[in-house]
Amino acid sequence: MRTLVIGDIHGGLKALLQVFERAKVTSKDTLIFLGDYVDGWSESAQLVQYLIELNQKQKCIFIKGNHDVWCHEWLLDFDKDNPVWYRNGGKETIESYVNSEYMIEEHVVFFKELKNYYVDSKNRLFIHAGFSSMKGPENEVYLTNYRWDRTLWEMAIVMDKKVEKNSALYPNRLKLYSEIYIGHTPTLHYDSDIPMQGINVWNIDTGAAFTGKLSIIDIDTKQFWQSDPLPSLYATERGRN
Repeated sequence: MRTLVIGDIHGGLKALLQVFERAKVTSKDTLIFLGDYVDGWSESAQLVQYLIELNQKQKCIFIKGNHDVWCHEWLLDFDKDNPVWYRNGGKETIESYVNSEYMIEEHVVFFKELKNYYVDSKNRLFIHAGFSSMKGPENEVYLTNYRWDRTLWEMAIVMDKKVEKNSALYPNRLKLYSEIYIGHTPTLHYDSDIPMQGINVWNIDTGAAFTGKLSIIDIDTKQFWQSDPLPSLYATERGRN
């Protein structure tokens, strides 16, 4: 049995199915999704439906991303105007729901039940973006940091990997957990299309929303698998830019 972490998907159902096949995912695997299921490519509604059905077959843990919040708000009120969301993939998500036969109420429940973060039995934290509280995300004052914070990753990526965890130089926020897994900030910003490590923080968002690939990592072995670049899977679409 493996624990596999999946990066930001952004409506790329084809990529998820492809990388599941390459990783030989089975019903015995625990799957932890880091959020941003929607907005970008054309299959957001289809992806959400697939995840709902997948959750009935095996253990899945779904973290909430910032794009998921936007989509949830729209599903609750179709007249809600959010120009920022519309420009950042919302247009494609709305189009994916047009004339769909899915039960909207079921999708609303899916988004409502997404977790802000998850900590496993080995004290590994899984969160979409990050947190700023020195006492951990459970003490976060600004809950939006779960889905928007980039300071945790920015701090981790510049740290010297030689610094020991018991050192005074090791950031206190990062001492709270054995490992932290995040998405939200595409590794493409750092000229990388594979998962990146900054001391004990692993960034699994390899740019599936843009020109990158979707990634899955085995958190025990650190072996990872990737889809083809999303633009090649959705050749007739531009995706988010």
